[in-house]
Amino acid sequence: MTAIDPDGEPLRALADRARFKVWSKDILRLSDLDHQRHVNNAVHPQLFTNGRYALIHRRLLPLVGHGTAFALVKITIEYLNEMHFPGEVDVGTLVRRVGNSSVTYGQAIFNNGKCAAVAESVMVMLDGQTRRPKSLPATALAELEQLRG
Repeated sequence: MTAIDPDGEPLRALADRARFKVWSKDILRLSDLDHQRHVNNAVHPQLFTNGRYALIHRRLLPLVGHGTAFALVKITIEYLNEMHFPGEVDVGTLVRRVGNSSVTYGQAIFNNGKCAAVAESVMVMLDGQTRRPKSLPATALAELEQLRG
């Protein structure tokens, strides 16, 4: 079954490299391989995490202040193509939806000119002390709107 965004867009639509404005680069490691000699599916969530962190660290943290945390509450991944060692990947990250305290990200991993996987993840902004959801400030909402894909 293919995951569908509430707006009707399939998750696989994120396989279009041109949609992304925020990028991170990562290196595939020998230890990422499984017994089939391709990059293990358990590595993909780590690559997606690094991509989300790049966006959050560069674009959101300066706007939400210290003492704020972001927690992953859901992730859906579709695997499209194998990846092999050695190699590099580009991880594109965009914003699909914004809530009061949550952000839904769309992501894709590209390797050797192909999209290897797409993902959608939901993260919630938390107050660093209470560990409870905290509303996104207006400045962060404006920045997130700029990153919608």
